[in-house]
Amino acid sequence: MKIRSVLLMLPMLWMACGCSSSSDDNDMHPTPIDPSSEESSHSASGTGLIGNLILNMSTDKARYNPGETVHFSVEGDLPSNARVRYRQAGTVVADEALSSAEWTWTPPTADFKGYLADIYTKDGETETIYGTIGVDVSSSWSRFPRYGFVADYDKSKTPATIAEETAFLNRCHINGIQYYDWQNKHHYPLGGTRSSLLDTYKDIANREVVTQVVKDYISTHHSYGMKTMFYNLCYGALDDAAGDGVNSQWRIFTDQSHSNPDMMYMPSGWKSNIYLMNPANTDWQQYLADRNDDVYANFDFDGFHIDQLGSRGTVYDFQGNSVNLPLGFSSFIQSMKTRHPEKLLVMNAVSNYAAKNIAQTGCMEFLYTELWSGEGQFEDLLKILKANSIYSGGSLNQVFAAYMNYNQQGQNFNAPGVLLTDAVMFAIGASHLELGDHMLCHEYFPNKSLAISKQLRQSLIHYYDFLTAYENLLRDGGNETVSTLTSTRSGITVNAWPPKLNAITTYSKTIGNTEVVHLLNFSQANSLSWRDLNSDMPEPKLISSLPLRMRATGVKRIWVATPDELGGAPQEIEFHQSGSYVTFTLPSLKYWTMIVIEK
Repeated sequence: MKIRSVLLMLPMLWMACGCSSSSDDNDMHPTPIDPSSEESSHSASGTGLIGNLILNMSTDKARYNPGETVHFSVEGDLPSNARVRYRQAGTVVADEALSSAEWTWTPPTADFKGYLADIYTKDGETETIYGTIGVDVSSSWSRFPRYGFVADYDKSKTPATIAEETAFLNRCHINGIQYYDWQNKHHYPLGGTRSSLLDTYKDIANREVVTQVVKDYISTHHSYGMKTMFYNLCYGALDDAAGDGVNSQWRIFTDQSHSNPDMMYMPSGWKSNIYLMNPANTDWQQYLADRNDDVYANFDFDGFHIDQLGSRGTVYDFQGNSVNLPLGFSSFIQSMKTRHPEKLLVMNAVSNYAAKNIAQTGCMEFLYTELWSGEGQFEDLLKILKANSIYSGGSLNQVFAAYMNYNQQGQNFNAPGVLLTDAVMFAIGASHLELGDHMLCHEYFPNKSLAISKQLRQSLIHYYDFLTAYENLLRDGGNETVSTLTSTRSGITVNAWPPKLNAITTYSKTIGNTEVVHLLNFSQANSLSWRDLNSDMPEPKLISSLPLRMRATGVKRIWVATPDELGGAPQEIEFHQSGSYVTFTLPSLKYWTMIVIEK
């Protein structure tokens, strides 16, 4: 599919040096200029930027090890004088002429770095950008996780279909895949026996699973450098579990006399309800580890995506003792890691239940939180991310499983709701589990009641390029700050986090000598919930040439980037330093623009 051509001429309108207007006098944070300070104006390179995104760029992997060569290809008509440029953050690290639709590049050997490659031409002082793509050079996927999923494994999943699905996930740099409901039974995931696999079997919903399809997915995902994680509950067993060697006394109960086993009730026509085991029971742990041995002996999975059901209230073991599920989860995780130390582990914290216990096992690749109504506000996203960062000692990044447009069926996802939510998640340093063999709208991953439009699909490519290319500014540490950014334009309100309606919200942090300020556009938002339950979040109006002012000293350079224009390519900004304040003009803001101030 060719990228839709967009022509965006961005006006370079700057605030006048040393001039004040009536709106300046009404600034919310007026500060007298220090007469002893030195005033200075700084110009950008003088190069005008035009976006004409007619080229569809791709790479051969979602993630590269240091020293590994990146293979690029491009679809579309390549200009005769095209060049390709590679940047780390806002710094060009290589630039060369481009004459072929396929080429290679070996990035610098530094580990855990994101790059943006762009194809451009230069005519005098004007540059035209034709295509962009992110590149992640990281020896481990867990540093910057971008998690996807697959949920169907029937005969319709031919090798060609799997290749097409995976190519799109690769284009979005998805570096790990959760294999949802691939298993035969929760307590006995393998279809068949260790020595004799079934060609086909039924999952919990009595859907067909083709063993070869699961294997084809694994090999295809691996060919793009993606990690593969098989899904299963940490404590699920079906009603026939006793026949497979599961002792019913390993269950948890809602009463002390073990008369009422705790269970998850499933729809009529499914295989069984799911009975819940005590995750701390060592016999159960050994039993499931044995079953995982069978899985690993037959499928080349990289690890185990562990699920839970959130708080179950007060529950008891068979002997009538109260069960501490968070501690049980810790024990279960440690047991799985001890049994298969080379395998990767991720565990869901439903509504962040037991997140501290999960994080502090030291066994997680990253932190994964399934969000619900209790965490339904935009400000909840940062609260959870910060809490989890404390739990892990700042060592683990965050993935949110968050289901958009939950009340809607039989239509497309609402693009404004999806993009505003992704903008906030990405800006604060998280990623969003949403892309797979379809786009995710429900906790039952096979649910396909909503479709993704071509326009949203293309926007998401730009957003995931942005998340990847600027990962070191978005997800690689730093100290949160409170931005002093204001605007002198009438009718524009700028506020520091948390988000407010009818305003532009900033989220900012410092990374070394660099200050990064994210502008998130809530000017037309009708809700402060990320869920956009009824698909009615309106599209924000484009704000152009916005004059801004903020407290900053020793500024050497300002540049901006947005996934909403120019494919995320950075734009150098002219600025005026006067005392302890700097003024400049933001070229544009749609959903999200990132300002980078280098000192």
